[in-house]
Amino acid sequence: MVAIILAGGFGTRLRTVVNDRPKPLANLGDAPFLFYLLKYLENEGVTKFVFSLGYLHEQIEAFLDESFSHLNYKVVVESTPLGTGGAVKLCTEQIEEEEILLVNADTFFELNITGLQTYYHSKNADCVIALTEMHNFDRYGVVKLNEQLRVESFIEKQPTKSGLINTGLIMLGKTALQPYFNSHSGAFSLEKDILEPNIAKINIYGMPQAGFFIDIGIPEDYNKALENISFFEGLVQE
Repeated sequence: MVAIILAGGFGTRLRTVVNDRPKPLANLGDAPFLFYLLKYLENEGVTKFVFSLGYLHEQIEAFLDESFSHLNYKVVVESTPLGTGGAVKLCTEQIEEEEILLVNADTFFELNITGLQTYYHSKNADCVIALTEMHNFDRYGVVKLNEQLRVESFIEKQPTKSGLINTGLIMLGKTALQPYFNSHSGAFSLEKDILEPNIAKINIYGMPQAGFFIDIGIPEDYNKALENISFFEGLVQE
């Protein structure tokens, strides 16, 4: 399985506590967040990686060379920020495989990746978004599903008592999505410019799961990750 690791963001909201490195390299104990994420994906059967890099990309490249030289990976560096859609489009040019796993490099969701792939096939999907339920939040948009678990709408960020959110793990089919990517150039959003406007045309399904989820994008949640360091260290020991 091949994964695109989206690691090109500026990490603006986290800079009050992590200001000398890109977000994925924020330390959790003795290793960066990205270290644990990649170990987890390796254990889940991901064998190829394409890293989408931008801000302070040299640091991530050096980290990969030092700690993950054994990986089968490529690096794609954005000369200017391209958004999630533009980044994925650029990375897919390096990928021959039909099925692609998208992973945000600053989020972690405990999910059986093989199960996600099986679900993708069972739904004859073009895209499957791994979802988890969250309560009392305003950081994330909400994904609404119908009874067949097909995505029927994306709701913008707003104060929400309870809802399903995108965990940052998405499986998509290259052939089905390529025409939509090709219709855009420059910077654009995967969700707002590709998935949402074409929701009636693209077979987009949600896969709700209850695994451990963390997004280190703001100091409060980075601190939560630090509080769960034993969980991340356990990933390496498995």
